[in-house]
Formats: sequence, structure tokens, C-alpha cells
Amino acid sequence: MYVCPECSHEWSPEAEEDNGGQGTAGAGKESSGEVVRDAHGTPLEDGDTVTLIKDLKVKGSSSVLKIGMRVKGIRLVEGDHDIDCSIDGIGSMKLRSEFVKKASG
Repeated sequence: MYVCPECSHEWSPEAEEDNGGQGTAGAGKESSGEVVRDAHGTPLEDGDTVTLIKDLKVKGSSSVLKIGMRVKGIRLVEGDHDIDCSIDGIGSMKLRSEFVKKASG
């Protein structure tokens, strides 16, 4: 099993091979011509507002990002954690697209 050092997400080497060496399923990269999609398959763009679909622990802190928290003005970046954002009270951090859904309206 592979383990992400930032979020402790685990995946098997077989899953990486099935995805063409990209690592985890569902996360594309916009700069390589692929579209970054949220947990429900909706394409994300820079400046979108997203909502967390899972409680996430903040590494190096006792803080927890609660389910339903809205994050405004995301930026899409390269890497396994493909969303860069700023969260009030926490600061700048990176998120995985599989833990968010695009907020409506």
C-alpha cells in the first residue's frame, strides 16, 4: 500500500497501474489537458467554490475541517493534492479533489 504523507490516503500499487500511473482515481490535472473533477465527477475550475464532503484533520494542528465547510476561490495545481486554497482561521493549504464537491450557486 502507498500512503500520502500529507493526508494519509492509502492506495494500492495495482490502482496506480490501472490509472496509467496517475496515483488515485478521479483526479486529473488541468495543465496536462485533463480536467480536475470533484467527488461527484463535476469539472472544477480556478475560482470555484467547493464544499467539503468529509471531516479532514489538519496535519500539524489539532484543527479539523468539518463536513459542509465552504471553501471559496480555489486554485487548481499540479500534484496529488490538486486544489490550493486559503481557509479562514487556518491559512493556506492543499486539498484533494476527491474530498470536495462543487458548490451550487
